[in-house]
Amino acid sequence: MTPRTAATRRRPALAVAAAAGALLVVSAALGRYVRPTSDDWCAAWKTRELGIHGITWDFYTTQNGRVANAFLNGVTYTAGLLGPQLLPTLLLLALTGGLVVLGRTLTVRTGREAPLPALVAAALVLPALLVYASPLPYQTLLWAPATISHTLPAIIGLWLVNAALWAQRRGRRARRTAIACALAAGVFLGTLSEAFSAAAGVLAALAALAALPRRRTRDGRYVLAWCTAGCLGLAAGLALLYTSPGARARRRVHPPPGDPFSTTELTATVRDWLRVWEWIAGSAGSWVWLGAATAGLLLGLALRTAPLALPPLAVVAALRVGYGPSGWTYYRTWNSFLLPLLLALCLYGLLAGQALATRLRRPRTRTVAALLTTAATLAALAGLLPEVRALTSETRARAAAWDAQDARIRAETAAGATTVGYQPLHIAGLTEPFMAKNAAGDWAARCVAGFYHVDRIEPLTPHRGGGTP
Repeated sequence: MTPRTAATRRRPALAVAAAAGALLVVSAALGRYVRPTSDDWCAAWKTRELGIHGITWDFYTTQNGRVANAFLNGVTYTAGLLGPQLLPTLLLLALTGGLVVLGRTLTVRTGREAPLPALVAAALVLPALLVYASPLPYQTLLWAPATISHTLPAIIGLWLVNAALWAQRRGRRARRTAIACALAAGVFLGTLSEAFSAAAGVLAALAALAALPRRRTRDGRYVLAWCTAGCLGLAAGLALLYTSPGARARRRVHPPPGDPFSTTELTATVRDWLRVWEWIAGSAGSWVWLGAATAGLLLGLALRTAPLALPPLAVVAALRVGYGPSGWTYYRTWNSFLLPLLLALCLYGLLAGQALATRLRRPRTRTVAALLTTAATLAALAGLLPEVRALTSETRARAAAWDAQDARIRAETAAGATTVGYQPLHIAGLTEPFMAKNAAGDWAARCVAGFYHVDRIEPLTPHRGGGTP
């Protein structure tokens, strides 16, 4: 291959990488405009007053039992708003880097040369789709309580797989360390996110079943041991969470809808699972998901197998237990299976690329195919632009309004006020004060009052602050 030909083949991937990278740069920059809402108020207030240890204990004893989740919330809010504002950038870097490493590892394992531009392009397209093709992009990337619970776990799982693949080609000590890490990480993830634990448990069990025919080989035994350790860790973490005082208190407030194994609940779970699929496949912008497959086509590399990644029923069942019959509509939890779904689409694209490459012998024909695939991927990315514009406008406008209101409230409290007016600033369907039916159930108002060191807040009226900030 001449240098000119090589450069020509790199250009389509570079174009896709540049387009997807631009979307992610904008996404990361929006972290600057993140301001507290909903659970942010409570996490920021409790971290300031109780510290990391205190908020972790509070979650375990009174909230929901998610000790790992509480710990990460405490770490995030230790420096005030700095943590939530930096978190989107850190998540995107970790996700993109993990995808590049995974792609590089898999292509090397199959004996293929992995063009770095194509790998980077695919690794940038998938996060862009994960954020902007989801029902609520703000909750997927910018709202820290959601990203800690439902975006970060998938990234941790991705890097665990990378570590396991790395250890597989090292000595016995490295493999044993990887198995021990899978066990410990499983416990951590089990107390971080029930939804992701369900998805991870299903995928690990399927991987273990696939390894059973090779159980007499070293690699087969390693995969079985790693998956078993991960599942045991997840089970232990979920047991720790489920038996916690906080989880018992949560079940008293939000009792489960019924026996999850009853005919009624199983039927309802299947119905909700189909509703999730209906949204993914039937929404107005559902065609943009094909960008993951076309990004895989650009790689044009061979893989022996590609998993059929469907939204696991276990996730929907867990949502019904935790949130009731409307649990499937908590879109932020979908990240637990959307990332595996995007990876599967990309892998199917790789298979199609392999088949295409074997049939297109002439370099010019391959170039035309690459250009058409690039055009399809760029079209999918262009389909995300309305969501990017809407998220940018909404986030920046709320930040300006929040800053103005924050300055007013702080001026009033500095003057000695113990009750202040507050104007709810809604975004992405998240809870704000005064949304509850009664004051006793208005936890958001209590957390805002604690955040500002006042006894209580009340709805802003024209004679208290001049109306909407």
